[in-house]
Amino acid sequence: MGTYLNPGDGLFKIALNSQIFVDKSRLLEVTNRCVGTMQRFVCVSRPRRFGKSMAADMLAAYYQRGMDSDPLFRELKIADCASYSAHRNQYDVIKLNMQEFLSETESVEEMLQMLRSYLIFDVKETFGEVRLRDEKNLVQVMKDIYGTTGHSFVILIDEWDCLFREYQSDKEAQKKYLDFLRAWLKDKEYVALAYMTGILPIKKYGSHSALNMFSEYSMTNPREMAEFFGFTEEEVQALCEKYGRSFEETQAWYDGYELAAMCGNELKTYAMYSPKSVVDAMLSGIFDNYWNQTETYEALKAYIRMNFEGLKDDIVRMLAGERIRINIGTFSNDMTTFQGKDDVLTLHNSRPNIERDINIYRRAIELWNDGHKRLNYNDLPDELKTHKNRHSFTDRFKVVEGDESYCHTILAHLSKDGHYFIHPDLEQNRSITVREAARIQSFPDSYFFEGPRTSQFMQIGNAVPPMMAKGIAMGIFEQLYKGDSDGR
Repeated sequence: MGTYLNPGDGLFKIALNSQIFVDKSRLLEVTNRCVGTMQRFVCVSRPRRFGKSMAADMLAAYYQRGMDSDPLFRELKIADCASYSAHRNQYDVIKLNMQEFLSETESVEEMLQMLRSYLIFDVKETFGEVRLRDEKNLVQVMKDIYGTTGHSFVILIDEWDCLFREYQSDKEAQKKYLDFLRAWLKDKEYVALAYMTGILPIKKYGSHSALNMFSEYSMTNPREMAEFFGFTEEEVQALCEKYGRSFEETQAWYDGYELAAMCGNELKTYAMYSPKSVVDAMLSGIFDNYWNQTETYEALKAYIRMNFEGLKDDIVRMLAGERIRINIGTFSNDMTTFQGKDDVLTLHNSRPNIERDINIYRRAIELWNDGHKRLNYNDLPDELKTHKNRHSFTDRFKVVEGDESYCHTILAHLSKDGHYFIHPDLEQNRSITVREAARIQSFPDSYFFEGPRTSQFMQIGNAVPPMMAKGIAMGIFEQLYKGDSDGR
């Protein structure tokens, strides 16, 4: 067992021993169909914290030759699949995290040289009896190993795209990296399966793709891997039941994607949840924004601030509840080659509402629009009442006075929920957006709030309204400079 060649099953054991483990082992059924075929090159791109690395750890534990991983997998879903035994522990596994090599070196040349030498070291340790034509040539070394032993390799590459984030503007460095991967993997008989994971899709330069042998699976086209891209709704429901958490609240916070894939001749959709966020919420019992900020957002912030092709304007419109159509077809996704604002624009979801709240909102809006009546919480049917406090805050569901010249004060509590600030339009049936709250507080539409939505609502609720501040300032100014009775 080596560091990079046949690294063992330790990391997958850690996942299995964790407090929460969701069985995604049927992913192996999909990759087994690819092994030893023209479809053996697989690239999976999905957001951070969506289980990419754990999937690679699982593949390593399953495919690695020279060990028996049946005790790890016999109770998992993959054990019921016909291909389970045929591929288990049948291959030499190379597992790499490209970020590790990138962090330890100062140039792409140094990085690739380190990668080659470390891999050759592990290979020679394992296959010391094999005569090698050129001990410094990684491709030739692997050809010689395969030619002598007949052992093919499963190659797992995590964070494959990290170089494009580090060398954002260095086209030559990017090309050297892609050319290395192409020379190492493309048309090589020793590759039984090449499985790469990252955030970005395969990078293209010029008129050709350096890695056009890869089949890409992404959030916009997950195909048969759709159910393995995160936690499905059924899996989240089971976790909520086990840990005694509200599924409706979990759904409102973390149901961030809808993936579509063909199942036979029918289109099947999956509600996809962020695994990191769901796990933290289940274990802590606190619903919060657990999705850490990444350098990807920081790289895009400059384009938003400069209003690149009206990008900032579109974001403001979405904050106001409008929909923006995005063309993702032009996206090469190297963090610098943007052909237009659609390439930069990230997804924006308005505040979600669970079905119970939607029903309450509807009643509150109907009452308000029928003679400006307010909803009393105690008048709700029992199945809609979840708060134990029935004596105070009975107006906790309140509609914004859209047809008046003023409305009730925007509070920082809006960052927690929107129940006290319901939009008066029954057809929309929702709480107000960040932009609407900002307009009520008299912020201009050109004002852009930093941070996640929770932080934006907090900023608005805690702020002194700009027009009020101006009025106070002008009043003080007039008092200071109007002079006394002597004209001074």
